[in-house]
Amino acid sequence: MQRDAGLAPDSYMVHSVLTACAGAGSLLLGVYTHALLLRELGGDGDGKAVSRDVLINNSLVDLYGKCRAVDLARQVFDRMPKRDITSWNLMILTLANHGCVRESVDLFDRMTRVESVVPNATTFVAILSACNHGGMVEEDRRYFERMVSEYGIRPRIEHYGCMVDILARAGFIEEALDVVSGMNCRPDAIIWRSLLDACCKQNAGSELSEAMAKMALDVPDDAVSGVYVLLSRVYASAQRWNDVGMVLRLMSEEGLKKEPGFSSIEMDGLVHQFVAGDTSHPRSEDIYMKLDEIDQRLASSGYKPDLSEARMVAGMDHTKRAALRLHSERLSHIVWLAQGDSWGTHSDSEEPESMQRLPHYQQAHIRAV
Repeated sequence: MQRDAGLAPDSYMVHSVLTACAGAGSLLLGVYTHALLLRELGGDGDGKAVSRDVLINNSLVDLYGKCRAVDLARQVFDRMPKRDITSWNLMILTLANHGCVRESVDLFDRMTRVESVVPNATTFVAILSACNHGGMVEEDRRYFERMVSEYGIRPRIEHYGCMVDILARAGFIEEALDVVSGMNCRPDAIIWRSLLDACCKQNAGSELSEAMAKMALDVPDDAVSGVYVLLSRVYASAQRWNDVGMVLRLMSEEGLKKEPGFSSIEMDGLVHQFVAGDTSHPRSEDIYMKLDEIDQRLASSGYKPDLSEARMVAGMDHTKRAALRLHSERLSHIVWLAQGDSWGTHSDSEEPESMQRLPHYQQAHIRAV
């Protein structure tokens, strides 16, 4: 459009493109768009004004956050000449989602105490999520209380969801149930699934797990299969394989099936996607050779896999070990580790100039679904 009609993109158009890149998880396309933005709109006059637009910078923070390029997201945030509440919310949540819990909390404190920015409901979703990722139960309780008493924000389903999830995962299932009973809105299926998942991981017992599963199934939701899968894991942990088979038969009779989880890695603009035990990749032989090499090195260093993570696998330890070995996320990491001169899809001369200047770790990121 710009070349053919001579029309310069405005901030809304650039925002739409960056949002599309973020949704696709494509770091390379996002960096290319950012470089194009700086080149085309980074001059004097209106172009300079658009390139410094808050909406565009927020879109860049969101893009780099969703593509795991946390350093780039922070760089854009720190260089913003002007920030709004969305800017702070995005950066706090980006840090939280990638395990930078302390930095996320520090940024919230800087926002409220130094910059005197008043947080909104979305800000507290971000900071509660940060505490959730870090297992900071006491801090999560304190921020929830501050949200209500200090800022007068009425809790929403997302806030309750964060509280229930962190309490349940920390083993405070009774307290999590108390939070649910005191909610000012009806619990959704996600909250009940969080409790069910916690019951499974905490070995809370089949009776309580079955009650949580019933509550989750009573709430209209499209992800019914997830409830059955969690319940089957509860039965598997209790070695109740007949009940596992009963749940799987029930899923089959109702036409439900669990979509297989997958992991993907983007390298040089090419996305490599895997399911567990995948052999469809054109370099499968090289991938599994590298996997064997890594397994041998891990074994020689004394590493032993946690077989309890293979709850759904019935049988001997070697069967469970094989299931963990072929996990899709593991295969994605192997691609990254095994890449050599012949792995890349572009030579250095074929890569965009902006990509050649990026550190190599920022040219690949792994997503697990």
